[in-house]
Amino acid sequence: MDDLRLALLLNAVSPAVGGVLVRGEKGTAKSTAVRALAALMPDVDVVAGCRFSCAPGAPDPGCPDGPHEAAPGTARPARMVELPVGASEDRLVGALDIERALADGVKAFEPGLLADAHRGVLYVDEVNLLHDHLVDLLLDAAAMGASYVEREGVSVRHAARFLLVGTMNPEEGELRPQLLDRFGLTVEVAASREPEQRVEVVRRRLAYDDDPAAFAARWADEEAALRERIAAARTLLPRVGLGDAALRQIAATCAAFEVDGMRADIVMARTATALAAWAGRADVREEDVRQAALLALPHRRRRNPFDAPGLDEDKLDETLERFGGDDRPDPDADPDPDPGTDPSGPDGGGGGGVPPQSQGPESGPPAEQPGPSESPAGQPEPSEPAGAPSADAGAGDRSAERAAEPFRTKVLSVPGLGEGAAGRRSRARTEHGRTTGARQPRGALTKLHLAATVQAAAPHQRARGRSGPGLVVRRDDLRQATREGREGNLVLFVVDASGSMAARRRMSSVKGAVLSLLLDAYQRRDKVGLVTFRGTGAEVALPPTSSVDAAAARLEELPTGGRTPLAAGLLKAHDVLRVERLRDPSRRPLLVVVTDGRATGARGGDALALAGRAARLHAAEGTAAVVVDCEAGPVRLGLAGNLARELGGTAVTLDALRADSIAGLVRDVRAATTGTDSTVRNRRAA
Repeated sequence: MDDLRLALLLNAVSPAVGGVLVRGEKGTAKSTAVRALAALMPDVDVVAGCRFSCAPGAPDPGCPDGPHEAAPGTARPARMVELPVGASEDRLVGALDIERALADGVKAFEPGLLADAHRGVLYVDEVNLLHDHLVDLLLDAAAMGASYVEREGVSVRHAARFLLVGTMNPEEGELRPQLLDRFGLTVEVAASREPEQRVEVVRRRLAYDDDPAAFAARWADEEAALRERIAAARTLLPRVGLGDAALRQIAATCAAFEVDGMRADIVMARTATALAAWAGRADVREEDVRQAALLALPHRRRRNPFDAPGLDEDKLDETLERFGGDDRPDPDADPDPDPGTDPSGPDGGGGGGVPPQSQGPESGPPAEQPGPSESPAGQPEPSEPAGAPSADAGAGDRSAERAAEPFRTKVLSVPGLGEGAAGRRSRARTEHGRTTGARQPRGALTKLHLAATVQAAAPHQRARGRSGPGLVVRRDDLRQATREGREGNLVLFVVDASGSMAARRRMSSVKGAVLSLLLDAYQRRDKVGLVTFRGTGAEVALPPTSSVDAAAARLEELPTGGRTPLAAGLLKAHDVLRVERLRDPSRRPLLVVVTDGRATGARGGDALALAGRAARLHAAEGTAAVVVDCEAGPVRLGLAGNLARELGGTAVTLDALRADSIAGLVRDVRAATTGTDSTVRNRRAA
């Protein structure tokens, strides 16, 4: 919490730092800390009556409420505007009155949240769940410092410079890299494990609940002192010098940690300058650069979504020492004017270390040691006949194997046209995309189809008494554009973790393939779930979630061994999909079964027949399915292909799953799902 407090205060001192991303587990008061920042922000002077918070001394020349005459402004508290995850585009950027714009040529504009947040704080709780189209608008506004609203030839622009603060729980999914890079600083928060600190947290919370006014009065003096210190640091900030030695350390640190682009260098420079001002100094020192690196670099070092943010402090110290130079200021020559304002102390925050990394969800059952009945490592076990008991049916679990290196996969999409959540996998009717037609709006008009609107209004102009050049447009003439884009799907993985998979040491390759598909699901904004089957049954290793890295963690620790209850795995997947259809009926599923097609069960039972019946349940409900065939060796039984036909889907081998090997796989999925299997046969023959 010290690092969180410091990061927020540094942005209050210098909004140019670029905002804060707060990552942490649930129940750690992330939102409480962020909302408390509003009370500490200095007041802002605004032009009286301006809805866009123009500064009196330098009003925006393009302000929709302008031009503004020179006049003294009015002071008001800095705003903290909250952006809900489910907000509409119009609520974020503002809305034009399309009817008045067409009929009268008037730019009747209702400002959105970006206008409200200008010169203040824009706070997004659960920022990792924000829809992609809203993320794009935020990126544009953050990059240009302005918001543009373009609707069918009508254009409005206004200034939108704000401090972006977001909070998120990593278990619910990660941020897109473009948005992640827009946050100047990032901090990891976790609940204290010290009983005394936890007791104090509970005591203060109960005191606030009993009497909020008395609790606020108790801390009023400390808040006032903190507010004054922020104002003093803002006054000092322009006089803080950033010497060549500090700049060399910043550049060398960013280069040593191989961060992308140059934004990290700029953010570190601004953060180090703000740290010096917060400490009451007019020069930047090595400790400022070090603390700036700990706050600005961890989230910029991630190379894939499964990497935990963090920084090697030993490497950081070595880099700072190597590039320190001889012109570093002597601490004794320029003593701190306020010895009590050490940024590493309780008043200044910075912990000086890497914040505790977020822990993934607890994994499934711990891997057990190999049983005595297993064959020695590296020796293949004899293959088992289809439908017969597994050769290692009584064997103990094998310890989890590491996943092979992930690779890029081709897109597996769901056939048809959906209406699910915005994403990047399958075709769908969405609010964004290419225009395919027009319809009368249901509710508020969001995307005008101009040609269809004019066509609807044109026949009635004489009856409406049109006499001038303007078009007489009424509400029932307006037409909503229908658009086709991409949706995110629920990708449910059903992974065979039985002994037949482990016998040939294939689990490393299998895990690598599933990890590759998980990475693809992350990039396409899908929900994912994980069902595994082995031994005597199946289990839901991870219920459907947006947290792809949680699925990767469960997969990495997945043990193997025992029989192959394929039917149980398919039935468990059917139950999961049935529940998800009730929870989120618009999100279409894609079933990915990773197996060699073998099925074993109790003696006397036909395990393959049971698996076929379970597969036909999915086919009857039209679930799109892909079977990743893990069978290896010179003799192949083709059981995975049989399973794919029962599912009404298609089969693909592990080797063919790579992006450069499976051109046409999507066509195979569509052909198999619609019942025309000629494409599949031609593909296999080729």
